[in-house]
Amino acid sequence: MTSTGGGYKVKLLKEALQDYQDDQDKIVLFTDSYDVIFLSGLEEIINRFRRTKARILFSAEGHCWPDRSLASKYPPVTRGKRFLNSGSFIGYASDVYAIITYNPIKNKDDDQLFYTKAYLDVTLREQHKIKLDHKSDIFQNLYAAVADVELKFEGGKASLMNTVYNTEPLILHGNGRSKLSLNSLGNYLAQAWNPEEGCVMCWEETIELDKTLPETYPVLVIAIFIERPTPFLEEFFMDVYKLLYPKSKLHLFVHINVKYHQDTVDRFMRKYATEYRSSKQILASDRVDEVDARNIAMDYCLLKECDGYFSIDSVAHLDNDYTLKLLVEQQRGIVAPLLVRPYKMWSNFWGAIMDDGFYARSFDYMEIVKNERRGLWNVPFVSNCYLINATLIRNKATRPSYSERDLDTDMAFAHANRERSIFMYVNNRVDFGHLVNPDNYDISLTNPDLYQNLDNKLDWEKRYLHEDYSENFNPEKTPVQPCPDVYWFPIVNERYTKELVEVMEAYGKWSDGTNNDPRLSGGYENVPTRDIHMTQVNYESQWLYFLKEYVRPLQEFVFTGYFHDDPRIDGGYEAVPTRDVHMRQVGLHESWSDFLIEYVGPLQEHVFVGYYTSPPRALMNFVVRYRPDEQPSLKPHHDSSTYTVNIALNRAGVDYEGGGCRFIRYNCSVTDTKPGWMLMHPGRLTHYHEGLRVTNGTRYIMISFVDP
Repeated sequence: MTSTGGGYKVKLLKEALQDYQDDQDKIVLFTDSYDVIFLSGLEEIINRFRRTKARILFSAEGHCWPDRSLASKYPPVTRGKRFLNSGSFIGYASDVYAIITYNPIKNKDDDQLFYTKAYLDVTLREQHKIKLDHKSDIFQNLYAAVADVELKFEGGKASLMNTVYNTEPLILHGNGRSKLSLNSLGNYLAQAWNPEEGCVMCWEETIELDKTLPETYPVLVIAIFIERPTPFLEEFFMDVYKLLYPKSKLHLFVHINVKYHQDTVDRFMRKYATEYRSSKQILASDRVDEVDARNIAMDYCLLKECDGYFSIDSVAHLDNDYTLKLLVEQQRGIVAPLLVRPYKMWSNFWGAIMDDGFYARSFDYMEIVKNERRGLWNVPFVSNCYLINATLIRNKATRPSYSERDLDTDMAFAHANRERSIFMYVNNRVDFGHLVNPDNYDISLTNPDLYQNLDNKLDWEKRYLHEDYSENFNPEKTPVQPCPDVYWFPIVNERYTKELVEVMEAYGKWSDGTNNDPRLSGGYENVPTRDIHMTQVNYESQWLYFLKEYVRPLQEFVFTGYFHDDPRIDGGYEAVPTRDVHMRQVGLHESWSDFLIEYVGPLQEHVFVGYYTSPPRALMNFVVRYRPDEQPSLKPHHDSSTYTVNIALNRAGVDYEGGGCRFIRYNCSVTDTKPGWMLMHPGRLTHYHEGLRVTNGTRYIMISFVDP
């Protein structure tokens, strides 16, 4: 009941107490309905009431409402909330009846003002021993008092503590603008959740779909929205396709607002759309905006007489094949699976909001996101992926809205639901999937997913890391060692190598293979190749991260003790750290480099024939191309590195003939290279080597000089 119609509540209570108007022993408990939670049984509530020695006890709050001018007429209070709240009270029937009949009241009159005037009437207050629950011994109003309370978990249950007055209220009232806080606390209270059993209320109203009776499953529309360039869209579609729900019960709707992704969508639709009950696609070329597309999708749901509407954005990856079935079984009006960006705290729900409707950190957000608390949570905001009961869509008063003021569609959806008191739930009873991060996805790049190892590491690894990469660390397996101190590891798959070659060829500006190289500091390359540097294709930061995450563990595995953090060094690692000062730090770097060349170099060359020492230079990462008519081989040389990484990017004997690497000191050659396998060997002194001649085709290799 709204404040303008509260008088009707008083009339209803008067009617209910007609037969008890003279009963001085019967106790009457009155509360509002939809915004009240009982935290205890009636016996405890009545016992506490009797201890107050009151005949009528009203709940109390810190604001005088609706008539602030009456504040000065309230009796003074030494400690506690001073003002009456009419949302909950308890008293003896005869006294309550006397109060509700002391004056006439109209339906649209304010009930709280009515009771306030009765309380402020000294004669009525003393005659009927009307008191206020100043310290929330029984009644806790939340408006402007959320900070006064906190949850306590003891004895296998959650309870509410008023930390200001050290009381444990028995009835919780989410009055005024505290409804969202009430919903949040309601996730735990009234035996809804406890640390031992987790989510107790999760089982309420749930059903179990019989997998042997697919014809009994509700009919759903899966509405897919691709509103912005999104990485790993192929995997997204396959996650949707693999959902274990009868496709005979699923209609498919797709809105694509990104022309770049049209080919991916078309491939999926051509291959799989006919398996669904029906399908509809709105193309980017149709120029339908997101709000209209979402409304069309809901209309499509009604047209198909669906029972449920499953909205999913392209950033939401459902790793759990049972997601759709589990959400249907939960039987809620709106329910979302918890999805989180891997290694981040960004998720598809908010546990709390500020007064302006934007994000606020709830007290339990971190525990829920990290799955330290499992359950079904009533929350003020969900996005990206959720199931809506079709009854909400059919009713104009509850149909989801995606256009509210100047809010984006996600904010508008949640705002409209809150305004209509439609609960939204997020479910993390099991792991459902994750979100990809589209923020730095640049579709102007060739193969932009290849660049996503920094922002979407999990998906990048699934697509590009070699399936046997983890086996490199199997203690029961000996690392492959084709030559002394030369190790061979599977590290990336053939899709990665193919796409990296495509990136380089699309760029196309291969070096000329001469010693003059303007890309280098000093402009001179001692052992030139036909190559493209990672910096030229904007892949340097991604490659350095690749070295750190996937190469470094292998290096540490076979070259024990190498790598320690040192920000003064390119790459940030020092093999054998000491307490030292670098020549560069005191301005002697150039003169010391000259000293090495003039005096140390000749001695080195005298004992290590063919080795060339150059001044330290930046970390080099590049793709080399060998062709018989271009540069078929590479002369004997040492690498300017502590160790070198060499990854084969295409197939020996298929894409090219000949080629390989020969380590001269050991007279050992590696020629049967495999795409995605990495050679790792020391760069200086011991591993003088040459690139063997390619006699036919084109050979590509990825080279990194680590710690030059």
